[in-house]
Amino acid sequence: MTNLDLMSNDYIDKKDFQTLIEKYLDGKIDLEEVKLLVNYYESFQKNHDWVEALGSENTIKQKMLINILEALQEDDVKVIPLYKRNIFKYGVAASLILFIAFNFVFNKNNKLITNSESQPTIVNNNIKIGTDKATLTLEDGTNVILEKGQNYTANNIESNGEDIIYKSTNAPKSKIAYNYLTIPRGGQYHIVLADGTEVWLNSESKLKYPASFVDGKTRRVELVYGEAYFDVSPSTNHNGSKFKVLSGIQEVEVLGTEFNIKAYKDENLIYTTLVEGKVSVDNTNGTELLKPNEQSVLNKENKDILITEVDVQSEVAWKKGLFSFKNKSLKDIMKVLSRWYDVDVVFVDKTLEDVQFKGVLSKNQNIEEILILIKNTNFINAYEINNNTITIRH
Repeated sequence: MTNLDLMSNDYIDKKDFQTLIEKYLDGKIDLEEVKLLVNYYESFQKNHDWVEALGSENTIKQKMLINILEALQEDDVKVIPLYKRNIFKYGVAASLILFIAFNFVFNKNNKLITNSESQPTIVNNNIKIGTDKATLTLEDGTNVILEKGQNYTANNIESNGEDIIYKSTNAPKSKIAYNYLTIPRGGQYHIVLADGTEVWLNSESKLKYPASFVDGKTRRVELVYGEAYFDVSPSTNHNGSKFKVLSGIQEVEVLGTEFNIKAYKDENLIYTTLVEGKVSVDNTNGTELLKPNEQSVLNKENKDILITEVDVQSEVAWKKGLFSFKNKSLKDIMKVLSRWYDVDVVFVDKTLEDVQFKGVLSKNQNIEEILILIKNTNFINAYEINNNTITIRH
């Protein structure tokens, strides 16, 4: 197992380093200072010049990690609004997020790994960072392309190219018109349903939902595939109408809550993670109730379901514009990156697929920046970017 990290050769001063550590732990550091802190840390390691006056190296790293996790869980540290700006309210939060992988890269002898013997990296990079985009399919089959810079208005629908909002109307009880919102690879989108429920859709996802709801009747939507975060308008605002989400072989009944469902077509498991409130997860083998910080994992083949406690902030980090990897294999990491950057990944050496990493990175980073971080661990010697294909070599 190793970590994603940043490296630098900048010359540093011990006093400056200590000042930055104190500012970091006090929550008063800005983004540029965090970059300096990263550089300073790495230089101390190279020079074997860590001094006791700075405090225990492990203690400081642990305090930094705790600081980061606490910042992620603060209610007032949020991206505002989601997907529109990848900057947090406070500069310290923005700094923390970009450089959470702070346990720098060492080999088994606890010496800093260098890349002096790495093979050359070949790049022909046409890969773009993901952005807000989607295709809206109306009941009559009409497709509307939604993307930044383009407004769309029709009936009770409004979109500014980054969000789509349905105005509240009470549909005739005889018929409900369904729309689809499809998010391609390299895309993401935010939708406000007619009942006020908010849904954030991740790359390569598709949602089916009513253009309007019948008051008093069950509000039912379907995550056809992909990943979605739901902030559901409570039933007390809708004459007791329940809210249910169908995703493959499971149905989630909402009892007033925020939760995340991941049900990709190319994965055999469906993950339902409860953030707030309560949900029941129903499948052919029975029903399970989830409590906050719990996740159900449903096997599509044998219908077995497992309930575990998870780090919710890590599970839903994508909603805040982040990649969060906790002991994830390189194969799984590349699967996530392939959806966001719309790329294909080829492993020349299949054994590399199982190498595990951990770290949190910004989704606004260029794909090559992330590949450089991985390459700096020396688990891979080279990568090649050719148009929209990434080839990874040992």
